[in-house]
Amino acid sequence: MRKFLVVLDDSSECLNALRFAAMRAANTKGGVQILSVIPPDEFNHWIGVGEVMRAEARERIEAHFNVFAKWMRDKQGVDPELVIREGEPIDEILAQVSDDPDIGVVVLGAGTGRKGPGPLVTALTKASGTLQVPMTLVPGDLSKEQLEAIT
Repeated sequence: MRKFLVVLDDSSECLNALRFAAMRAANTKGGVQILSVIPPDEFNHWIGVGEVMRAEARERIEAHFNVFAKWMRDKQGVDPELVIREGEPIDEILAQVSDDPDIGVVVLGAGTGRKGPGPLVTALTKASGTLQVPMTLVPGDLSKEQLEAIT
């Protein structure tokens, strides 16, 4: 089964990427894999403090995932899987695509503000030559109706 890999982060455009991936998966009988990357710089503290922060980050990610997963199951009939990795985001995205041969498309939300599409989109676009699958960029300001029309 082809999977749509979506990166879960704190950006507002992430929501449209998740919606797009769920709708495409539902329409193509595919799956959704949600990847969240915990950057290593979050844990450059004493060992005990770093472990507590790591556990808190995982809890926060799982709570966000559960909200989106419920919507995907209830509205789209798609049961997503969660993958949490630690490291540099671009490296971990590339590694996840390499590690899971079922991933067929990487889906990212693109910011619409003056700062451009966002640091993740910018960096992954630069690394796209080494990406083994196509990448879909979903504008962060598309309405739900527009997303439904294109999926």
